[in-house]
Amino acid sequence: MPLDPIAYQPYADPDDFIREVTDLIWVNRSISYIRENYEPDSIVHGSLGTSTTRDEVIEGSLMRISATPDRTGQAEDVVWEARGDDAFLSSHLVFSGYLHTPEVGRTIANCLYRQGRMVEEWVVRDSLAGALYHGLDVDELARAQSFRGYTGSWTEPAPVDPIAVGDSGPRPDEYRSEVETVLEMIDVVWNQRDLQKVERYFERDLTLLTVGNRTVIRPEGYRRALLRFLESFPAGQFEIRDIQTNYDVRYAGLRVAVTWKFLGGYVGKANYGPLTGKPVDVLGISQFTFHKGKLVKEVRLWDDIALRAQIAGMRGDEPLELANIY
Repeated sequence: MPLDPIAYQPYADPDDFIREVTDLIWVNRSISYIRENYEPDSIVHGSLGTSTTRDEVIEGSLMRISATPDRTGQAEDVVWEARGDDAFLSSHLVFSGYLHTPEVGRTIANCLYRQGRMVEEWVVRDSLAGALYHGLDVDELARAQSFRGYTGSWTEPAPVDPIAVGDSGPRPDEYRSEVETVLEMIDVVWNQRDLQKVERYFERDLTLLTVGNRTVIRPEGYRRALLRFLESFPAGQFEIRDIQTNYDVRYAGLRVAVTWKFLGGYVGKANYGPLTGKPVDVLGISQFTFHKGKLVKEVRLWDDIALRAQIAGMRGDEPLELANIY
């Protein structure tokens, strides 16, 4: 079923819509446009919890833009997919740079638009990259944040068949073979921990871009990066919450975006400070790129500072004021 232009007017297509609207708000600083772009009761699931009003989005955007006046971003990828004939779900990978320093970072925002209006969003930022660049104490930075917790769809059970219906609703059955490959890889390698099977799904010359602005290469690098995360939550599991596929030669062909939730007790290696024994709830997004039937690239993001804030809150660590950090 073709997508009705009402879903992305006045732009040429959803890709153009997402890139232009993001630039208008974040580069041109038209923060007020959020009132036209978001529904009043729009829902945003971020790494620190869920917000449920447009005013919260405006306030949060203003504070972030004010805190990073030299930052500018551009689309590194837009993986969009129809949700019915009047809506689409986009997975927007933003690569950010700064005017006067070599600092860089990435964000992925998955946005559900219906008739040109934002209704629900899932967003993750690589806050760790900026903290490492500036030499900040990541644990102190985490203690300056407050994990509010999630509401709405993120607290509901994982979709039974995310290929058919994800958190954003029913999806078209496109590129099923590639989607099944990605989901099988997540089950076998990530959840079953059969790390030797990385080569079954990925090319030898794979690239993983992940938090802390790290670039990882080759299957062995991929294994070590996954182990580094899992060693703190050794029994943790990844849930598949949503999927998008898109083929576009501008972005290297076929990509599959996956929104995932990681749930696991902080009982392993104390990489995030003293162990709590309590489960974490991590919002993450991955974008996978295919070439000739195999995976060649993954961009995997979650907010590692927000994860530390969640754990610090469970420990009852005394919060710090932002002014004490910056």
